[in-house]
Amino acid sequence: MKNNKIIKNCMIAAGMVFILTGCGKSGRENIDAGMQKITEMEYGQALESFESAAAAGENARLLHRGRGIAYMGLAQYGDAADSFEQALSYGNILPDSMDYDINYYLATAYYKNGEKERAVEVYDAILGMDEAQRTAHYLRGTIKLETGRYEEAIADFDRAIALNTKDYGQIIDIYQVLEQNGYKQVGKEYLETAMSEGEKSMNDSEKGQMSYFLEDYTSASTYLERARTNGTEETMLYLGKTYEALGDYNYAASVYAAYLAEHADSEQMYNQLGMCKMQMKNYAEALSAFQAGMNIEDNTLLQTLQFNEIVAYEYLGEYKKAAVLIENYLNTYPNEETAIRENIFLQTR
Repeated sequence: MKNNKIIKNCMIAAGMVFILTGCGKSGRENIDAGMQKITEMEYGQALESFESAAAAGENARLLHRGRGIAYMGLAQYGDAADSFEQALSYGNILPDSMDYDINYYLATAYYKNGEKERAVEVYDAILGMDEAQRTAHYLRGTIKLETGRYEEAIADFDRAIALNTKDYGQIIDIYQVLEQNGYKQVGKEYLETAMSEGEKSMNDSEKGQMSYFLEDYTSASTYLERARTNGTEETMLYLGKTYEALGDYNYAASVYAAYLAEHADSEQMYNQLGMCKMQMKNYAEALSAFQAGMNIEDNTLLQTLQFNEIVAYEYLGEYKKAAVLIENYLNTYPNEETAIRENIFLQTR
């Protein structure tokens, strides 16, 4: 980072300059318009709205934060980090919830830009302000594991769990990180400990999810079938995934379809249904599922669904259609390596 970059409270990295400045005018019409464009994944138009916000003297911290998020959407992570740093410079002496929010975004921008040590410094700063930030412990541990600091990573994971021993979703996240980095057995030990210590407090859905990741699919199916009466998205998702793991794709697809019949606004379930149909080599129905998911407003999986749509067209042999879509996709996500490779492949068809 250049020496003139400004970070909240000098806590992100030692020796950095901290400058207090006032915020702009209270109006935020252009900022709101920009944030709406972000929800629509129209990141270029969002940036135009933030330019208008700057010209109108709207809240500087919010517009720089918005710019950073828009740049993240465009995979321009260096520009995103610069914007988040600017946003932090407009904070108050005492950190508030917005400062934590922006710092988490900043750490992600550094990480995505390949600057993992700078991301760690941001998490150090967050934890310096509030040691009980479980998410910061988990994310810092993830980076430390990726960079070969196993013992330090485990210390962070243990602290994150100790701050809430009943956050079973976080324990599963930790397992997945460990598994992805070659420590699957260590990850399973976390799951087994949680199952043992939480036997009385854990509900059937949580037991089923733990069993799924422990690869005990028979137990997982039993727990999740019992939990099916609660009808939650998470329960139904893992019930279907359990049957996929057991090789019963037809039943898994029926689980996803049953949920969607009553909850047609679940992009995650449409995506999983599409992936299941891909495994069944039913590419036309997979394509329909991905496209149905893409039509949901305020979509949190739009990028994933768009890419899966392209793959489905490819498997259907519609290479020209896939090539057009991959070109449009890369206009929005120009640095997406998987998409770049897919585009090279499609160019040869």
